[in-house]
Amino acid sequence: MQMIERPWGISALGAASVKAVPDLVRVRFKIVRVEQAPAAAFEAARAAVRAVRGALRQHGVGDAAVEGSRLDLRTATEYANGGRRFVGYQCEAAFAVESGALDDVEALLVDVVAAGANEIEGVHFDVIAKPELRAEARRKAVAAARAKADLYAEAAGVRVGAVVHVEDVDPEQQGASRFGGHAEAAATSAQDLAPGHIVVSAAVIVGYAVARD
Repeated sequence: MQMIERPWGISALGAASVKAVPDLVRVRFKIVRVEQAPAAAFEAARAAVRAVRGALRQHGVGDAAVEGSRLDLRTATEYANGGRRFVGYQCEAAFAVESGALDDVEALLVDVVAAGANEIEGVHFDVIAKPELRAEARRKAVAAARAKADLYAEAAGVRVGAVVHVEDVDPEQQGASRFGGHAEAAATSAQDLAPGHIVVSAAVIVGYAVARD
Protein backbone atom coordinates (compact mmCIF):
# COMPACT_ATOMS: atom_id res chain seq x y z
CA MET A 1 0.00 0.00 0.00
CA GLN A 2 1.35 3.43 -0.96
CA MET A 3 1.77 5.82 1.93
CA ILE A 4 2.70 9.50 2.09
CA GLU A 5 5.84 9.61 4.21
CA ARG A 6 5.87 13.38 4.78
CA PRO A 7 2.35 14.81 4.40
CA TRP A 8 2.34 18.53 3.77
CA GLY A 9 -0.84 19.62 1.96
CA ILE A 10 -2.74 19.28 -1.29
CA SER A 11 -1.07 18.67 -4.66
CA ALA A 12 -3.08 19.00 -7.87
CA LEU A 13 -2.26 18.70 -11.55
CA GLY A 14 -3.97 21.22 -13.80
CA ALA A 15 -3.95 21.09 -17.59
CA ALA A 16 -5.55 23.19 -20.29
CA SER A 17 -5.32 23.98 -23.97
CA VAL A 18 -6.28 26.81 -26.28
CA LYS A 19 -6.74 26.67 -30.02
CA ALA A 20 -6.39 29.18 -32.81
CA VAL A 21 -6.72 29.30 -36.57
CA PRO A 22 -3.21 29.07 -38.12
CA ASP A 23 -1.84 32.21 -39.69
CA LEU A 24 1.61 30.96 -40.71
CA VAL A 25 2.89 28.10 -42.84
CA ARG A 26 6.41 26.67 -42.99
CA VAL A 27 7.46 24.65 -46.02
CA ARG A 28 10.66 22.61 -46.18
CA PHE A 29 11.95 21.24 -49.47
CA LYS A 30 15.13 20.32 -51.32
CA ILE A 31 16.64 20.61 -54.75
CA VAL A 32 18.62 17.47 -55.62
CA ARG A 33 20.55 16.97 -58.85
CA VAL A 34 22.71 14.00 -59.86
CA GLU A 35 25.19 14.36 -62.71
CA GLN A 36 28.24 12.44 -63.89
CA ALA A 37 30.65 15.29 -63.13
CA PRO A 38 30.82 17.55 -60.04
CA ALA A 39 30.79 20.75 -62.12
CA ALA A 40 27.67 19.63 -63.96
CA ALA A 41 25.93 18.76 -60.68
CA PHE A 42 26.73 22.20 -59.24
CA GLU A 43 25.51 23.97 -62.36
CA ALA A 44 22.26 22.00 -62.49
CA ALA A 45 21.56 22.71 -58.81
CA ARG A 46 22.39 26.42 -59.17
CA ALA A 47 20.00 26.76 -62.12
CA ALA A 48 17.23 25.13 -60.09
CA VAL A 49 17.95 27.37 -57.09
CA ARG A 50 17.61 30.47 -59.26
CA ALA A 51 14.35 29.22 -60.72
CA VAL A 52 12.91 28.30 -57.30
CA ARG A 53 13.81 31.68 -55.79
CA GLY A 54 12.13 33.35 -58.74
CA ALA A 55 8.98 31.30 -58.18
CA LEU A 56 8.96 32.21 -54.49
CA ARG A 57 9.26 35.92 -55.29
CA GLN A 58 6.31 35.63 -57.67
CA HIS A 59 4.28 34.41 -54.69
CA GLY A 60 5.35 37.37 -52.58
CA VAL A 61 7.88 35.40 -50.50
CA GLY A 62 10.90 37.65 -50.13
CA ASP A 63 14.45 36.46 -49.61
CA ALA A 64 14.26 37.36 -45.90
CA ALA A 65 11.55 34.72 -45.42
CA VAL A 66 13.65 32.01 -47.07
CA GLU A 67 16.39 30.01 -45.39
CA GLY A 68 18.57 28.29 -47.94
CA SER A 69 21.57 26.08 -47.35
CA ARG A 70 24.80 26.16 -49.32
CA LEU A 71 25.15 23.65 -52.12
CA ASP A 72 26.25 20.27 -50.81
CA LEU A 73 28.07 17.72 -52.98
CA ARG A 74 28.44 14.00 -52.33
CA THR A 75 29.02 10.80 -54.24
CA ALA A 76 25.78 9.14 -55.33
CA THR A 77 25.55 5.34 -55.36
CA GLU A 78 22.83 2.75 -55.69
CA TYR A 79 22.58 -0.87 -54.57
CA ALA A 80 22.59 -3.40 -57.40
CA ASN A 81 23.70 -7.02 -57.88
CA GLY A 82 24.75 -7.43 -54.27
CA GLY A 83 26.89 -4.31 -54.10
CA ARG A 84 26.94 -0.56 -54.46
CA ARG A 85 27.39 1.06 -57.84
CA PHE A 86 28.57 4.59 -58.59
CA VAL A 87 25.87 6.62 -60.37
CA GLY A 88 27.31 10.13 -60.26
CA TYR A 89 27.68 13.19 -58.05
CA GLN A 90 24.72 14.49 -56.08
CA CYS A 91 24.38 18.21 -55.38
CA GLU A 92 21.57 19.47 -53.16
CA ALA A 93 20.27 22.63 -51.52
CA ALA A 94 17.73 22.69 -48.69
CA PHE A 95 15.11 25.41 -48.21
CA ALA A 96 12.82 26.47 -45.37
CA VAL A 97 10.15 29.00 -46.31
CA GLU A 98 7.71 30.94 -44.13
CA SER A 99 4.58 32.56 -45.48
CA GLY A 100 1.43 34.09 -44.09
CA ALA A 101 -0.51 33.47 -47.30
CA LEU A 102 -2.14 30.19 -46.33
CA ASP A 103 -4.58 30.24 -49.23
CA ASP A 104 -1.62 30.30 -51.62
CA VAL A 105 0.18 27.22 -50.25
CA GLU A 106 -1.09 24.80 -52.88
CA ALA A 107 -0.12 27.05 -55.78
CA LEU A 108 3.25 27.82 -54.16
CA LEU A 109 4.08 24.12 -53.84
CA VAL A 110 3.05 23.45 -57.43
CA ASP A 111 5.25 26.27 -58.70
CA VAL A 112 8.37 25.47 -56.65
CA VAL A 113 8.18 21.86 -57.82
CA ALA A 114 7.77 23.03 -61.40
CA ALA A 115 10.77 25.32 -60.90
CA GLY A 116 13.00 22.45 -59.79
CA ALA A 117 12.34 21.41 -56.18
CA ASN A 118 12.09 17.62 -56.19
CA GLU A 119 11.89 16.70 -52.48
CA ILE A 120 9.09 18.14 -50.32
CA GLU A 121 10.04 17.41 -46.71
CA GLY A 122 7.03 18.87 -44.96
CA VAL A 123 4.33 21.51 -44.67
CA HIS A 124 3.70 22.74 -41.13
CA PHE A 125 0.99 25.20 -40.08
CA ASP A 126 1.51 27.38 -37.01
CA VAL A 127 0.45 30.61 -35.32
CA ILE A 128 2.59 33.70 -34.92
CA ALA A 129 1.23 34.46 -31.43
CA LYS A 130 2.14 31.05 -29.95
CA PRO A 131 3.90 32.56 -26.88
CA GLU A 132 0.74 34.47 -26.01
CA LEU A 133 -1.40 31.35 -26.51
CA ARG A 134 0.99 29.33 -24.33
CA ALA A 135 0.71 31.94 -21.58
CA GLU A 136 -3.09 31.77 -21.77
CA ALA A 137 -3.01 27.97 -21.57
CA ARG A 138 -0.72 28.14 -18.52
CA ARG A 139 -3.06 30.55 -16.73
CA LYS A 140 -5.96 28.21 -17.43
CA ALA A 141 -3.90 25.25 -16.20
CA VAL A 142 -3.25 27.01 -12.89
CA ALA A 143 -6.97 27.74 -12.56
CA ALA A 144 -7.74 24.08 -13.29
CA ALA A 145 -5.29 22.97 -10.60
CA ARG A 146 -6.93 25.31 -8.08
CA ALA A 147 -10.41 24.04 -8.95
CA LYS A 148 -9.26 20.46 -8.46
CA ALA A 149 -7.58 21.32 -5.15
CA ASP A 150 -10.76 23.06 -3.93
CA LEU A 151 -12.77 19.96 -4.80
CA TYR A 152 -10.42 17.65 -2.92
CA ALA A 153 -10.31 19.98 0.06
CA GLU A 154 -14.11 20.22 0.21
CA ALA A 155 -14.41 16.44 0.04
CA ALA A 156 -11.84 16.09 2.82
CA GLY A 157 -13.46 18.72 5.00
CA VAL A 158 -10.55 21.17 4.93
CA ARG A 159 -9.70 24.46 3.20
CA VAL A 160 -7.03 25.23 0.63
CA GLY A 161 -4.24 27.38 2.01
CA ALA A 162 -1.33 29.24 0.43
CA VAL A 163 0.58 28.02 -2.62
CA VAL A 164 3.79 26.32 -1.54
CA HIS A 165 4.93 24.67 -4.76
CA VAL A 166 4.55 25.24 -8.52
CA GLU A 167 6.02 22.81 -11.06
CA ASP A 168 5.73 23.24 -14.81
CA VAL A 169 4.82 20.14 -16.81
CA ASP A 170 5.18 19.97 -20.58
CA PRO A 171 2.25 17.82 -21.77
CA GLU A 172 4.00 17.26 -25.11
CA GLN A 173 7.02 15.58 -23.50
CA GLN A 174 7.30 11.89 -22.74
CA GLY A 175 8.02 12.69 -19.09
CA ALA A 176 4.43 13.82 -18.57
CA SER A 177 3.50 10.14 -18.49
CA ARG A 178 4.96 9.88 -14.99
CA PHE A 179 1.81 11.65 -13.79
CA GLY A 180 -0.31 8.74 -14.92
CA GLY A 181 -1.33 10.27 -18.24
CA HIS A 182 -3.62 12.76 -16.52
CA ALA A 183 -1.90 15.72 -18.17
CA GLU A 184 -2.80 14.54 -21.65
CA ALA A 185 -6.31 13.54 -20.69
CA ALA A 186 -7.04 16.83 -19.02
CA ALA A 187 -5.53 18.89 -21.80
CA THR A 188 -7.46 17.21 -24.62
CA SER A 189 -11.08 17.66 -25.55
CA ALA A 190 -13.20 16.92 -28.60
CA GLN A 191 -12.78 20.50 -29.77
CA ASP A 192 -8.98 20.14 -29.65
CA LEU A 193 -9.23 17.64 -32.50
CA ALA A 194 -11.08 20.02 -34.79
CA PRO A 195 -9.28 20.19 -38.15
CA GLY A 196 -7.72 23.43 -39.26
CA HIS A 197 -6.72 24.58 -35.79
CA ILE A 198 -3.47 24.80 -33.85
CA VAL A 199 -3.77 23.53 -30.28
CA VAL A 200 -1.39 24.87 -27.63
CA SER A 201 -1.37 22.98 -24.32
CA ALA A 202 0.08 23.53 -20.87
CA ALA A 203 0.10 21.67 -17.58
CA VAL A 204 1.24 22.46 -14.06
CA ILE A 205 1.44 20.85 -10.64
CA VAL A 206 0.50 23.21 -7.83
CA GLY A 207 0.98 22.39 -4.17
CA TYR A 208 -1.16 24.07 -1.53
CA ALA A 209 -0.94 24.13 2.21
CA VAL A 210 -3.97 23.07 4.23
CA ALA A 211 -5.48 26.16 5.87
CA ARG A 212 -5.57 26.09 9.66
CA ASP A 213 -8.61 27.68 11.21
